[in-house]
Amino acid sequence: MTGNRQAAGDTDVVHAEAREILGPFTGPVSATSLTHNPKNGVTAGVWSVSAGDRTAVLKVLTRTKNATGRWAASDDPRHWNYWHREADVYDSGLAQTWQPHGIRAPRLLGRVQRADGDVALWLEQVRGEPGTAWPLARHVEHARRLGAAQGAAPARDEPWLSQRFLRQYIGSNTRGEELLDDDEAWQQPLVRDHFPPGLRQAMVRLHHDREWFLQIMEGLPRVFSHLDQWPANVRSDGPDSVLFDWAFAGDGALGEDLGNYLPDSVFDLFVPAADLPGHAMRAYEAYLHGLRESGSRVDERLVRLGVCASAVKYDWLTALMLARASEQQLDYGGERGVSAELRYRERGLTLAFLAGWAAEARALAPELGFPKAPSGR
Repeated sequence: MTGNRQAAGDTDVVHAEAREILGPFTGPVSATSLTHNPKNGVTAGVWSVSAGDRTAVLKVLTRTKNATGRWAASDDPRHWNYWHREADVYDSGLAQTWQPHGIRAPRLLGRVQRADGDVALWLEQVRGEPGTAWPLARHVEHARRLGAAQGAAPARDEPWLSQRFLRQYIGSNTRGEELLDDDEAWQQPLVRDHFPPGLRQAMVRLHHDREWFLQIMEGLPRVFSHLDQWPANVRSDGPDSVLFDWAFAGDGALGEDLGNYLPDSVFDLFVPAADLPGHAMRAYEAYLHGLRESGSRVDERLVRLGVCASAVKYDWLTALMLARASEQQLDYGGERGVSAELRYRERGLTLAFLAGWAAEARALAPELGFPKAPSGR
């Protein structure tokens, strides 16, 4: 087998699985590593596999990878980083629950329980345009489909779906928190020159209001959620959106997936920050249209609150940016360097946009019977 042999695993094992799942073929088996988060302890690797004229994506789930801290694999089925969840989502058919509304998962070609305890998922290789290259109109259409899907599909409570994802995920991101009140950290050149005025006050307040925001999110209408929607996890397949990486899937607030998708589009430099305000409004309106299209009659203010209060997911990012202001800046996957100035400018503008969402949530929540936000600092 050619390609990344060490990461892909034993040559004979992969070759045997390919023959069983892809059918008879002639010629060598090759595996090329695909971009993913190499720090995550639940993922042994992701590869594009070619066997003769047949192709597939191989994703291996594990709980034995040497990962510590926030990315360590968990054996708790409700934990945000439960190692076996993605296999369960595929086995149950839940990954295809949104297909009638134009969002589907890659087809599961085969699932192999390996002798070492790992689980190999052999998935359809989707050849369509990646979401990282979509025009804004395609992202807006994805938002409409997401609204229709979440408006029509009931919340699910399988024992292996994540619960209280936001609370656990944010709580695991602690690097740099002590720097939020550190004057010198805010005077680092990348921060001083590229973060908008007033951002420090807004982000410190968001951090101190974290518990209030989490309680708001946990008190909103519940929907089955992907919880990791961003352009790198989606491709087109004709008119359909194909959504990858269901490892975090579970219970979420109505609007939470959209509230993740929009800022993440800018944080990793797929959409310019200057386009975010207009793009976010169009995507939100499309999401609402999808909800109504599916028959949902939920109070629109609750949907808006779910989107805006989801700003709390990025409470940790400001502290991390302060901590990393003197480090080399790498892209997702850690393979290439990116411009530090560009990253800090774009992320600073996006954090300021999220501060606006947070302010809107503070104003809207009491209208809907939630307690007022703390006074802040």
